[in-house]
Amino acid sequence: MTVRVRFAPSPTGMFHVGGARSALQNWIFARQQGGVFVLRVEDTDAARNRPEWTEGILSALDWIGIARGSYEGPYFQSSYAAEHRAAAQRLHEGGRAYYCDCTREAVQARTGSQYAGYDGFCRDRGLPAGEGRALRFRTPDTGETVVVDLIRGEPTFENRLIEDFVIARGDGSPVFLLANVVDDMTMGITHVIRAEEHLPNTPKQQLLWDALGVKPPVWAHVPVVVNEKRQKLSKRRDKVALEAYRDEGYLADAMRNYLMLLGWAPSGDREIVPWSVIEDEFRLEEVNPSPAFFDEKKLRAFNGDYIRALPVDEFVAACRPWLTGTDTIAPPPWQPEEFDEAAFAAVAPLAQTRIAVLSEIVPNVDFLFLASPSIEEAAWAKAMKEGAAELLDATVAAYEGLASWDAESLKATLEAVGAERGLKLGKAQAPVRVAVTGRTVGLPLFESLEVLGRERTLARLRAARLRLP
Repeated sequence: MTVRVRFAPSPTGMFHVGGARSALQNWIFARQQGGVFVLRVEDTDAARNRPEWTEGILSALDWIGIARGSYEGPYFQSSYAAEHRAAAQRLHEGGRAYYCDCTREAVQARTGSQYAGYDGFCRDRGLPAGEGRALRFRTPDTGETVVVDLIRGEPTFENRLIEDFVIARGDGSPVFLLANVVDDMTMGITHVIRAEEHLPNTPKQQLLWDALGVKPPVWAHVPVVVNEKRQKLSKRRDKVALEAYRDEGYLADAMRNYLMLLGWAPSGDREIVPWSVIEDEFRLEEVNPSPAFFDEKKLRAFNGDYIRALPVDEFVAACRPWLTGTDTIAPPPWQPEEFDEAAFAAVAPLAQTRIAVLSEIVPNVDFLFLASPSIEEAAWAKAMKEGAAELLDATVAAYEGLASWDAESLKATLEAVGAERGLKLGKAQAPVRVAVTGRTVGLPLFESLEVLGRERTLARLRAARLRLP
């Protein structure tokens, strides 16, 4: 038997990091088993679906390493409407489903509770199909439904506690429960690896598989992903869009490494490991069923480690979209012709050790490419205190006469200027840094001055001096 897994997102918004985690787990499992990964877009919610969301799913999968052309699909659930209706008809003709015209208000009136499930009122009325009549599955009155789950063991559900659930609406369109089952049958899915939130639906779906005469798939419900308050990650409340992390400058390798740690860990006391190790060691049965904490601070630290591990030329290439602007990334605050590739290459090794996400490269190097520095007023107020004007005058005079414009000479010269005024280097360089870069922190100052050059450095020092009384 060829293993066939599927990832079935809905194109109703940005791509959720929890969905990305499930996609990666399906992808690895299929590769380990020599099987097939199927992408199925569940697009039957016409009111919320948008073509750009579908493209967003495909591009997000591309980014985390599940590239177009390497999997089967994408298929679209809306293309299988005829199969869904045929299955509903089979269940009705076989006595496994019946039509019901009960309204929610009528059920509540009979049960006396808005929380009680359907009471089976129409089970034996023999209603034919008709406008406004939903089709309900006839749940067995006795026995149990056992869900064999690779992660959760064998959750058991008493059939008498499962209400006769709707499988087709009053207009004849199937609901998610039935459509999902029929799609999996049609596509020959052997293993369903999905989020824990679907577990309550699983006994109902397994009953549908049995009623349609097909052996259910192997189930594996991975843990829900939660925030720091242990609440399920929400699009309304939390930062969950994979695209947002991508566009902020998280590396794909760091992101997928981190996502795979949500509920699982590689062998030994390690977390940052090559993807090949994850592909080799990951086991569904080793996934912890407890909720998995999505720690954005930890992810950021992960990403910083990955950035520092890049060869410098790869780091330069990775930063280029933020330095030049792309379709998804806002252009930098300088004009394209102002960007100097050689100047950036010179400071890249210094910047690489100081950023955690690639978007941070812009404020670290903008002083090199702007006509004049973007000076933060708080930084100016902090650095330009009493004595700053005199220090800037002395620094300009000393730097004008430097025979060699290199970091070592620049540092020694400013150190001497500061010493004459009773200042240690840290105090002496503060006004110079703000005058030249606009900030109180950033790349090593003297290496930055060397790359910026004598003429531009002196011009900025003089301009800063003119602002002071």
